[in-house]
Order: sequence, then structure tokens, then C-alpha cells
Amino acid sequence: MDDPAAPAAVRNRKQKKGSAATTNPDTITAAAANALADAAATLHQQTSPETKKLRATTNGAVSASGGAPAALLPPAAVAAARERRTRRAYAVALAVVTFVSFLTRCWGIDDPGQVVFDEVHFGKFASYYLRREYYFDVHPPLGKLLLAAAGYFVGYDGHFLFDNIGDDYVANNVPYIALRLLPAAAGAAIAPLVFLTLKEMGLSVAGATFGAMLLVLDNALITQSRLILLDSMLTVFCVASVYAWVRFQKLKHVPFTPKWYLWLSLTGVGLACTTGVKMVGMLTIAAIGVAVLFDLWDLLDIRRGLSMRQFSRHFAARALCLIFLPFAIYLSFFYIHFAILIKSGPGDAFMSPAFQDGLVGSDVSTNTSAIPFFSNITIRHRDSSAFLHSHVDKYPLRYEDGRISTQGQQVTGYPHRDLNNHWTLEPVDETIYTIAEPYELDEEETARHVRYLRHNDYVRLKHARTGTYLITHDVASPLTPTNMEMTTIISNGTVRYNETVWQIVTLDGEEGDKVRSKRGHLRIVNAVHKVAVHCHKGLLPEWGYGQQEVNGNKGLTDALNTWWVDEVHHERIVNGTEIDAENDEQEEAAQRQKHPVKTLSFLQKFVELQGLMVAHNSGLTKPHPYSSTPLTWPFVLRGISFWERKEGLRQIYLLGNPAVWWTAITGTIMYAAMWLMDRLLLRRGLDDFGRRVRAWWDAVPGFLFLCWALHWGPFFLQGRMLFLHHYLPSFIFSVMVTTCVIEFIALKVSDSVAAGTASVSSPVRLAPGAAGSTTKTTTTATTTTTVRVSRGMAGSRRQGGWTYWMSLLLMFSVAAAAFAYFAPLTYGTGFSTLEHLRSRKWISSWDLQHA
Repeated sequence: MDDPAAPAAVRNRKQKKGSAATTNPDTITAAAANALADAAATLHQQTSPETKKLRATTNGAVSASGGAPAALLPPAAVAAARERRTRRAYAVALAVVTFVSFLTRCWGIDDPGQVVFDEVHFGKFASYYLRREYYFDVHPPLGKLLLAAAGYFVGYDGHFLFDNIGDDYVANNVPYIALRLLPAAAGAAIAPLVFLTLKEMGLSVAGATFGAMLLVLDNALITQSRLILLDSMLTVFCVASVYAWVRFQKLKHVPFTPKWYLWLSLTGVGLACTTGVKMVGMLTIAAIGVAVLFDLWDLLDIRRGLSMRQFSRHFAARALCLIFLPFAIYLSFFYIHFAILIKSGPGDAFMSPAFQDGLVGSDVSTNTSAIPFFSNITIRHRDSSAFLHSHVDKYPLRYEDGRISTQGQQVTGYPHRDLNNHWTLEPVDETIYTIAEPYELDEEETARHVRYLRHNDYVRLKHARTGTYLITHDVASPLTPTNMEMTTIISNGTVRYNETVWQIVTLDGEEGDKVRSKRGHLRIVNAVHKVAVHCHKGLLPEWGYGQQEVNGNKGLTDALNTWWVDEVHHERIVNGTEIDAENDEQEEAAQRQKHPVKTLSFLQKFVELQGLMVAHNSGLTKPHPYSSTPLTWPFVLRGISFWERKEGLRQIYLLGNPAVWWTAITGTIMYAAMWLMDRLLLRRGLDDFGRRVRAWWDAVPGFLFLCWALHWGPFFLQGRMLFLHHYLPSFIFSVMVTTCVIEFIALKVSDSVAAGTASVSSPVRLAPGAAGSTTKTTTTATTTTTVRVSRGMAGSRRQGGWTYWMSLLLMFSVAAAAFAYFAPLTYGTGFSTLEHLRSRKWISSWDLQHA
């Protein structure tokens, strides 16, 4: 290896001669892509007391063994020895971090042997995969597929459905330990990946170890990793994506090589997996996407010397690996999802009839019937599955905002089966509502003495329990003033008769087509006001019993106007099938031939499911006792109760390690303040950092700060219920930012003192036009002095001195003590006395059980 301090001409001559000492290209790449930090490190090593000591020790050893004289030992040998020692230190530190991380996540993972918190959802979904029954969830399938795979490999058949928190695993013969080990392994891999990322970003062994160990000792990450949940898988894929991107960036000066393509492709794979676990993985895509834009903008600079052809090649490679490859992998998760879930299941009702028709045993094909008039029917909302419901209670005369209602009978969306969901389907009187043409029964209807509901028929809906008719009128609805109030009135001859008339419009129906239960989606449109019956997940106040609002929507094609007929009660229909209807199967076959239910392609299924996932995810607005706001997350002002048992005062409470979380947000704020102060000083001609250090400061902690902000900020714009665990990816990045800030401050001060350069508190005034240069001129009234400014992160591979080590050790000790103090809440081991439990309640908003 060439001496980095040797003159350029000497190095060039050696390279031309093909000397064995020619510098390895990978080494050049790593140094160049590390934001020029290693170059500054080399300059400092020539005067560093540590380096001099190492050279003397190495030279002495060589001389004593009969080797070359100490005076003749090249500096490159000293650097190589130092590099070997550093690699060993990194390897040992990584092994320690990995071991402790797995230990903290897997210790006592069998306890409690009961269903905990959201294991009721994700354990259930894994069981549905093993039973091959279709289900619906707002999250993409990858995480649940991995859980199902873990169950499959240990022989689990999906017999248990995780119905209630506290259900016993052992009594039900559930291999819950194997299922929990998968998220635990994912959670344990987070800290080693963070260590490797910090190492690649140029941090010392001490700094990388410190940052990783803060995450190892975080109580929230441990709690979230030890249960059958998705967040540890989401987070490990997120961190892996960032690690792959950093490795790719370090190869940016050797583009289009196999390694370059490998790490770029792995970044894309990581992004696909992150989004494949939860939709919030889109935030990771946004963070990497912004970094890509900066990268391309830099490549476009004419000073880089790239032709537009070369730039286009760079752009195409990034588009291929970071857009098309992740999308293809994301699609594959859903392909596997649909290939496994081939049987009818609890998710059928969310999907279109065409989708359901492809499921084995679906009611769409086995339990459907034509709908006779004068049937009692239930009508369900497609997106929320709520029933069209009414009861005797009235709307209040005056709403909280001062608006006036009609005090009519409430019409709502109700999620449970109830007699108040039943409506009698009546034909209109053509002599009163003359727009409806007289209807003549066909031969089949004449023989059966019935009339069937058909596409575009005009009907009246009579509430079976109260005998009142569904109506809408030009009065604002309770929650949506732009929509019409939905209520019912008592029939009184021709008075307001036309306002009780509704047209049944089936989606993709044709004139004369029968409407069938459980199969056809439809809209219910008022004949006078031309508004459709509309339902959304907005909940009425206490006077409406927290049920969903139903109103009249003028936007007829709104997706939330879509309903279907669920149950049909009529003397001719038994268990959903019409009696004495020998020709029904032939008629149904003929209607299928005339208007076949198209078997959806994979892409059609994918688009339908994606739309429902987004709609239902944004509709999760129902209040939750442990929800919290994004502003409270960095300060750990609220946790989540996962599980509790009175005996032994045991509980599992999701709570971040306060020592770590408060340190992390402090360091993150410090970075923003220091960045802003540096820019302000530059505007006044004062350069404290220097060009090389600033490049590292912007590229490394700046990128991590961007990741922190983009994984946290968008939650402020969401209207759904949010919880502390949504902050975990941002928290990890804030720890990494803080680690960079701590090392930067320690090593900058150390370098300033050791090299006799300007201190952090003594900025140097730049000569006009010299911003960012390495030599600065300070001018006073009497003298002009040239001062060499510290090159900052010059010791990125050094250990930083005993002061730095002691500072890290002190902060680590505080974090370890806090971890141990709150461990009973993390592992659910319980407390001996109520006083011990209450002593953990540092903040009144920590709603611990029994405290």
C-alpha cells in the first residue's frame, strides 16, 4: 500500500510501474465516498501522538526481530498495522453487540404464555394463511407471510384464532415460542445493522458500539420485538435499506461495477420488504428517494465531467433498482398472498362480487338469491361492513356548532347484526309517483306470485321495527354539513311520498337484470334530491351511541355510496335459497352467460385490495385508550398497555428507555441547531468547520436527520389513531444522529487541542471569497495572521481519547441503569409491592395498571 503522505508524482510512478505497493481500488473508493473524512484523518495521523507511538512500537518490534531498521519502515506499514487492529476491534464489538441484542430479545420469551395485545390480529392472520382462508387487513402481507412460514415449519396448522387477549397458548397447543422467535430475531438484528451503518459512515469503534448499545438497551424496541407483531420486521428492513444505501454510496466513484449494482439492488430489495410489511415503509422510500435526488443533482453538475449519456445511464440504473425492482418484489408478495388464500373467509365481505367469485365456497356462488318485493332485507356498506340501521331515538334539535336538525328518527351505520337493521322492500305506487313505469310480471313471477327487484327499479324502504320510511331532505347532516340529513317519516298518504322513493342502481347492471343478495353491489339514489345513501367511519356523539353517520351524498359515484343486500327474509327463501325454484340454476347460468362475472386477473385483484387497504387504514379513527399524538413520542409522554395480570402485579407496558429517548431527541435538536449556526456563521464569513468536515457533517448526520424527520413528520398530517410504536423507526435514526453529534464534538475538540488549531469556540474569519478553504486569514487593525483550521472528523478511525471513552461509558451506564429499572414492565416479571410499581411512574400520563 502506498504511503498516503508521499508526493503525488511518486505514487503515480509506482502505479505506472505496476508496483505491488499500488493502492487497492476498493480502499480508494471507501476513502473517497466517506465524505472525504478519511483524507482528513490521514493528514492528522502524521502528527497524531497516537500514530507516533504506534510507529515507534512497530518499528522497534521489526528491528528487534532482525527486520528492516526502524528508520526505514515505511509509514504505509504503520497504517496497515493500525488498520488490522481497528478491524479486529470492530469485529469484537460487533460480536458483543449481536450477542447482547439477541440475549435481551429472547430472554424469557415464553412468558407470558397468553395472547398479548395485537397478537390477536397478527397471530390470527398467520392462522388464516395456514387454513388458506381469505382475510382482509390494512397492512401488506409480507410480515404475516413470514409468521405463517414460521408456524408451518414447526408443524402448526392454524387451528387457533387468537380471539382474545389473555387466551392460553399452552392449553390450546400453540407453538407460540417459535412464532415469537421470528420477530425477536428481526428485532435483535437491528442493533448490529446500526453498528455496521455507523462504521461505514466513518464513526470510531467506540462511537458505533455506543450507538448500537443504546438501541440494545431500549425497552420499547425489546417489548415490540418479543411478541407476534410486525414492527420489528418493519424496522429491521428499514435499517437494512439504509445500510445498503450507505454501502452503495461508498462505491459511487466506481460506478456500474458488480459491487455497485449489488448494493444498489439490495437497497431496492430492502425498500420492497419494508413496504411489504407495513405501508409506512413508504416513508423509508421517501427518505432514500430524497437522497437519490441529491445524488443525481450532484452527478448532473458539469464539474463532475459526466456527459448526458453517462448521466442517463446513472439515472436508468437507479430507476431500475430503486423503482422497478422494488415494485416487482412488492407485487410478488401479493401474488403469494392470493395464491395461498383460495378459500372463502372472513375477508370476503370487503371485496367485490367478482373478487369473491374466485374464492372456493364463497356465498356469492353458493348462498345467493333473487330478492322478492315485500322481503325483509338487511343492507350492508361495502367499505365499513356496517348495516343500514335506524332506531327510535331522534337527532338533537340543536347540534354543538349551533346548527338545527329536524329532530327526525336517527339513521346510522351499525356494525353488528340487530333487528333494527331490517328494512321491508316495497314497490312504488305508479299512480302517485308517475315517473315509475307500470310493471308487468313475467311468466316466472306470475307463477310464483312474486315480483323480483331489478336494476334501476324504484322502491320504498320501510323500517321494519318502527314502520317508518327512509327519507332524505335538504337539511344538513350532523357531521357533514355539505351532505343531506338521512331520517325516516311515518307514511301519510301522498304527503312527501316522492321523497321516500329510491332508485336501486346496481354497479355494471343492465336493464332487466335481477338484483341478487350477497352478490351485486349497488347504490341507493333518492328519486327527488338525486343524492345517494352514504356512510363513512365518522362516529356520531353520545346521542348517536357512537354509531357511524349515514347521510345523502350528492357525489353519486363516491366509493362510499356502495352497498349490498346481505340477508333476505321471505316466505319463499330459506337459508338464503329460494324454494321451489327449479329454474333458478338455469336462469342464473343464463344470466352468467349473458353478464358473466369476470374472473379477476392478478393485477385487478391487486388494485382492488390496495385501494381498500388505503381507505380502511385512513379510516382507523375510532378513539383508543392508549393512542397518542406524534408530538409526545420523542419525549415518551405516553406508553401502551399490552398485557396485565393482577397476581404478582405483572404487566407488559410499551415504554421507551427514558435515558435513551431523551438523550436521542436532545442530540437530534443539537444537530439542527449546530447546522443552522454553522450556516449563519458562514454568511458572516466565519468558518468553524472547514470544507472537508462540513461535507461529512452534511452527508452523514445530515442524511440520518433527514431519515428521522421523514419517518416522523408525515404522522402529523394523518387523521387516523396513532400510537407510540409508530415512532420506532424515527427513534432509531435519532439515536444515530445523536451518536454522530457526540463523536463529532469529542473528536473535534480533541483534534483542535492536539493539532494546535482553532478551537470550536474560536471561529476564524475568512478572507473575502475564501469560504470553505483550508487556510484562513484573520485581519485586525495591526496584524494579519494565517491560521490553520481544524479538519474536524480527522480521527474517524481513532478511539478519541480517554475523555471521550469515559463520557460514552458514563452515558451507557445511565442507559443501562434505566433499562434495568424499567425491565419488569418490559418483560412482565411483576413487582413485589405496589410501591415498587408506582415508583416507575415518572410521568402522570404513563397509565400503568394498578398504579
